[in-house]
Amino acid sequence: MSQQRPLSAPARRARVIALVQSGAVHSQSDLVSLLKKSGVKVTQATASRDLEEIGALRGRGPHGATIYQLPSDENMGRVNILPSGLILSVESSANMAVVRTPPGGAQLLASALDSASALGKLSSVIGTIAGDDTVLVISRKSDGGSALAKELRALDAHKKDQPKRRVSQ
Repeated sequence: MSQQRPLSAPARRARVIALVQSGAVHSQSDLVSLLKKSGVKVTQATASRDLEEIGALRGRGPHGATIYQLPSDENMGRVNILPSGLILSVESSANMAVVRTPPGGAQLLASALDSASALGKLSSVIGTIAGDDTVLVISRKSDGGSALAKELRALDAHKKDQPKRRVSQ
């Protein structure tokens, strides 16, 4: 069994997303157990907050079992596109914005931005490249970096102003 170790919230949420996508999370206690098996100790309250942050919804899986699922394209409008706490700073140059995240958060943020772009919610984004704590976001316009940085800051500020949504077990 792997040793229990602290993990940053964005990195932990990335792991939660992978578990939810696998179809193995039927309840919050399932999530706590699955995370524990992978070496991450969390409380059920933390699991609940993580499910809320990633926008997981309860639904019917194969054979009618209740499982947590990530929103599909048609109900994506009910969920904010950025998990909170991922954007620490944003700088721009030419057609790029450089976003700093907590360690382990860049992949999750880049994935959220790419999904938002594909859904037309961030039409100014052509793509992203992520490291561990830095995301390079590329604008469609050759001089769109500044506007893109402003849009990213506004999205993050909007997320912080949203009321919390309760996720039940």
